Amino acid sequence: MAQTALRPTPKQTEGPFYPIALPRDHDFDLLRNGSATYSKGQIAWVEGQVTDTHGAPVSGAVVEIWQCDHEGNYHHPRDGGKADPAFQGFGKVMVGKDGRYRFRTMKPQPYTGRTPHIHVKVILDRKELLTTQLYVAGDPGNDRDSLWRRLDMQERAALTRVFAPSAEGVRADFPIVVQA
Repeated sequence: MAQTALRPTPKQTEGPFYPIALPRDHDFDLLRNGSATYSKGQIAWVEGQVTDTHGAPVSGAVVEIWQCDHEGNYHHPRDGGKADPAFQGFGKVMVGKDGRYRFRTMKPQPYTGRTPHIHVKVILDRKELLTTQLYVAGDPGNDRDSLWRRLDMQERAALTRVFAPSAEGVRADFPIVVQA
């Protein structure tokens, strides 16, 4: 069996709040929902490259993200319909030949029982390649989060990223490795 050069990004649960119906506006900018502008929370850029286990970009992959608003509410009927309507809450982009993606969102916030996180899904040709979660490095809630605690050290390193200061808020580089 051939050896692979890169370890695939660890899989995690989709969670209960994946959109039942996609919002009308579901582009890369979660801080603009139609004509509404979301001004709460800290602006964050989440970006990276989708590659296969050999390091080759996965051209044409679709990356989706979804997360709660600044008060911990999702745009989902099971979450009570309390999410801020100005927050898009869900976005998706198709990567180009270089495999790169980029989202403008807010630094994730905690909600009851969970540490701050952003859900991530990668799809290629209608086939789901990965569903996982992106965590904030150094957040004190990580050690109390049941899903984060189940990760081994390598998995934590792959899914937990620094949200570093940048000219436009904070930025997290989140490389994604899939078996394509």
